[in-house]
Amino acid sequence: MNRIKVVSDVAELVPILRAVDTDVKNEVFKEVSSGWRTARDIEQKFGEPGLDALRFFDKMKLVETKWQTGPTASPEKAYHAFYSSFYINATAPVQEISDVLHAAMMTEESYAKIERQIFEMIGPDGKFSGDVADILKVSQTKLKALVKRSPRLDFR
Repeated sequence: MNRIKVVSDVAELVPILRAVDTDVKNEVFKEVSSGWRTARDIEQKFGEPGLDALRFFDKMKLVETKWQTGPTASPEKAYHAFYSSFYINATAPVQEISDVLHAAMMTEESYAKIERQIFEMIGPDGKFSGDVADILKVSQTKLKALVKRSPRLDFR
């Protein structure tokens, strides 16, 4: 089945850009794009970083899953790329696209610091996004892009 991911919000570019930001993620994404692969297949070929990539793709809804019987005769979860193509049709002011690209491309160390700050700020009950953006002194677009990058956070 051909599924097309329509991107009309610039913050939605972050998961797509992050899906191929390392050699391992790039190779794992190619693997799951070419057919169904189990976590065991990915781990054997790419190790723990490959499993991390699968978890990231699953969180970002870039893969679909199904249970299949493997060589051990016990069911295993298999992964496949959810979309066969992307249609990007977004218009944004230069400042917004700059915010999105900055959020997508910042170093892991810089991002981990801000992700931890957001995570601690929102707590288990959540928090209004406008309040979080004001405290962090970032635009709503940048906050949304930062959250889209995180496997732990969700924007509602």
